[in-house]
Amino acid sequence: MLREEGFGSFYYGLVPSLIGIAPYIAVNFCIFDLVKKALPEKYRQKTQASLLTAVVSAAAATLTCYPLDTVRRQMQMRGTPYKSVMDAIPGIIERDGVGGLYRGFVPNALKNLPNSSIRLTTFDIVKRLIAASEKQFEKMVDENRRKAKQETDVEQSC
Repeated sequence: MLREEGFGSFYYGLVPSLIGIAPYIAVNFCIFDLVKKALPEKYRQKTQASLLTAVVSAAAATLTCYPLDTVRRQMQMRGTPYKSVMDAIPGIIERDGVGGLYRGFVPNALKNLPNSSIRLTTFDIVKRLIAASEKQFEKMVDENRRKAKQETDVEQSC
């Protein structure tokens, strides 16, 4: 690659990869939080609700951002006619139609949805554990302050 296409060939597809990461994560977390908040309070703390919410948000993020993944793969292919993202998107649509932007979507979704869902569910569980431990810590601190105040009051009364 270095001899035939130059040093830049190692970075084909870098720009669409970077462009695709931020929206994917943003859509994933945003939908996850919105759906979680829309659930009745009694379901929000359940792991099953987190997992289902994570699957929905990961599917929406994958569906939304998959065309950038297609562009990235096309730009990484040897002998690609595309020089930029703005060149690749209309080129793919012209050649394959809008469906061309979603070529390979199903296998990609089958691979990424479990990964993303497990990651978001784990994130949610850890977030709940941290919140619970913070409440427990605050409770312990308050109890220690009350005990210290009681001991100080007893010492002062003696």
